Order: sequence, then C-alpha cells, then structure tokens
Amino acid sequence: MQLFREEKDSIGTLSVPEQAYYGVQTLRGYNNFQITGEKMEPVFIYNIAKIKKAAAIANAKAGSISSSTADAIVKACDEVICGKFDGEFITDAIQGGAGTTVNMNVNEVVANRATELVGGKRGEYLVHPNDAVNCAQSTNDVIPSAGKLTLLDLFSPMEEKLNALIDALDEKAVEFDRVIKMGRTQLQDAVPVRLGQEFSAFSAALKRDRARISASVESMKVLNLGGTAIGTSINVADGYIENVYPVLSQITGYSLKPADNLIDSTQNLDAFADFSASLKTFALDLIKICNDLRLMSSGPRAGLEEIFLPAMQNGSSIMPGKVNPVIPEVVTQVAYNVIGNDLTVSLSIQAGQFELNPYEPVIFFKLFESLKTLTGALDTFTVNCVKGIKANEEHLKELVSFSTGTVTALAPMLGYQKAADIAKEAIKRGMSIKSILLEKKIFIEKEIDKILDPFSMT
Repeated sequence: MQLFREEKDSIGTLSVPEQAYYGVQTLRGYNNFQITGEKMEPVFIYNIAKIKKAAAIANAKAGSISSSTADAIVKACDEVICGKFDGEFITDAIQGGAGTTVNMNVNEVVANRATELVGGKRGEYLVHPNDAVNCAQSTNDVIPSAGKLTLLDLFSPMEEKLNALIDALDEKAVEFDRVIKMGRTQLQDAVPVRLGQEFSAFSAALKRDRARISASVESMKVLNLGGTAIGTSINVADGYIENVYPVLSQITGYSLKPADNLIDSTQNLDAFADFSASLKTFALDLIKICNDLRLMSSGPRAGLEEIFLPAMQNGSSIMPGKVNPVIPEVVTQVAYNVIGNDLTVSLSIQAGQFELNPYEPVIFFKLFESLKTLTGALDTFTVNCVKGIKANEEHLKELVSFSTGTVTALAPMLGYQKAADIAKEAIKRGMSIKSILLEKKIFIEKEIDKILDPFSMT
C-alpha cells in the first residue's frame, strides 16, 4: 500500500507519494500537463542541475546561503547529474508556464535530497526548494540557459557524425574521380561530369552546413543567467553573477558568458531561431543529396542504374527480390521532420510578449528532437549507405557515348544551330553524335575523338 505525505503550496494541498523526491509543485504540473507522453530530455535535466550547483557555490560566496546548505545542494546536484534520480523527473516535455514545472521539479528533487544529507526527511525541506536551491534564480533565466547548454551537448555527437559523412563523401569523390557520367539539368541530358565531382559537390554543401551550424551554436554560450525574472537581476546578491559564470564554465566545460543586455536576452530568442534555421538549411541539403542518390540508383533494370546502393533489407512483402533505398528514405524523413520543427520553433519565438517568451518548452522539445534524430540519420547514412556505394562504370560509359549532350562541345566550331541539328538527327535516327559526324564527313575520326572526349569536358 502506497503511503503519502501532505505538501502545501500557494494554491493548496496535495498528497505526494511519501518516497518521492519531487514535491507538490511538480505533482501539480504533472497533473496539468499530460501532453506528449514524453518526459523531459535527461541531458536538459542534468544541465538544470549543473546550474543549481553553480548557483549554490556562487550564492555561498555572496553570503546568500550558508556553506553547509550549499554543500548539501552541490552533493544532491552531483547525484542528479549522475542519473541517480532520473525516475523523479516526471514532467511532460511540453508544459505551460515557460518551464516553471521542470524548474521546480529539479528544485524539489535537489531540496529533498539535500534535506536528507543534512539529517532531515523528504518533505521537511530543511533545504528549501525556492529559498535555497532556487536562490538568485528564476525559471526565466534557468530554463533558457539550460536549454542552450543542452543544445551544445547534443550538437557535439551530431557534429561528429556529420564529420564522418563528409569524410565518406570525400573518399567517394576520390574513388570516383575517373568515372565519367552524363550530367543532367531539368532531368534531361546536359554535359558530361565526373561522378567524383558530384560527390565532391555533396561534400562541399555539407561543409557549408557545418560552418553555418557551428557559427550559430556559438551563441549558445551566451546566457541570461543572473537576470532572474525579466533580466533586471532582482533578488541577486552582489558578486553572484561574477562568480556563477566561471563556476558553471568549469562544471560544463564551455566558456560561458553573460549577455551584454540581460533584459534583451530574456525577452528575445532569436539565437534559437538562427540555430534552428541552420538545421533546416542542413536538412534541405540532405534531402537534395538523398534524392540524387535515389535517382542515380533507380532501377535496377528500368531506371538510371548509374550507381548501386548497399542492399540493406527486403524492399517488398509481395515483390520478391525487390530492394529499396531505405537509408536515403529514412534520412529524408528525418530532414522533413527537422523542417517541420523549424516552423514550430519560428512560430513559438515570434509569439513572445513583452519581457518573456513562455513557449520555450516546445522550442527546446523540437530542437532537441532535431539534433538527436539528425545524429542517428547521419550515422546510418554514412555507415549503411555512402560507404558502400558502387559505380556502374560500364553502363555509365554507354550512357555517355550514346548521349547527345556531348554535342555542346561542337557549338564553338559549328555554331549553336548546326550543333542542335546534329543532336536532333542523332536522336531521330537512334545514332551517336560521332556516327553522324563521320557520316557527314564534318571531321575525321581522330578530330572527333578529341573534340568529344568526355573527360576533357569535365
């Protein structure tokens, strides 16, 4: 039989499970926000705890709390950061109140554990969740600061997978450097291109994405911590801000600094819009690359059949032997989701009013999802697709030799119209450009081979 303790807040009294480390405000939020069925991102919780730890140390130096209280808070935060209390963070990922529920969830868990460490029992709050754990803080500076730290943490593994994909594309660019194929514009034959050049172009686009995302992520190191409710630093003791940033930087490993204008940094979330937009642009480039690979591998008999993607699983429950490009498909789906997340982030950011944006929970929910899903998509794309791509070299040679796209090389010598007439005749009669030129005795074979050498056109 489960036992309960009675806890009271400014709204009233609730029965909290006796063994719970969370308290009345957490339970109230849990009851109010049954939205996604997903709990808060664990890394986000750990970063809130890191802020509480740094704040306790800074508050002790400023004389706002005793050293013994600070020590208990620090020890409790360390246990949270190690994952000891993961089951105590019960609030939904999307919640009202600008994240007050999750902030209080951490405050109450840390307070109850710190209370135990000083000899009390859960619910007694010898270390108070608001007066001690949340001292010199507000939801409005803790949550955006923790969100930025979490984006930094989640970006790191995604960047690692992006680097691996770029390296794999660069390797394919070298491997396919001598492989000639027909380039296409508007899905029609254009002029020859090396397959390696196409893969080099894929890599170049992703390198720009990497630079773009890396530049936007730097703004995540500028926090509004110490601004408290609206950026005016109400209830913050002298020396707190000067101390909390060096301590938090040491705890997190990031070089953090306060915003030049804490009111602006609390009101306006354009840094998240910029970061989200960089992920959306990255997603667009991924879709383009995946679609090109799917088209080049289409077939295997009735399509372009220019490259072979690794066969990863059966492609149909009814058509024997069918193999689908499942890896580019899943990467594309992730990219679509990232684009949708960016729209949610954009709408949420513009909807802030006056001194605060209350929609940070959904902003972070979507940005965290984008980073985590991109990390998985990039990994499977590199390992299960790009590294195993093979060129259908003989078929590519046949396509180039029979294409009319090479007629472009004749235009400087014969003029546009005459070259076009030769192309049309070749198509009508089902002949190659070389055969038409020989038949009409426009050039000798040696000259034709030199003019129509596809590699020289690339």
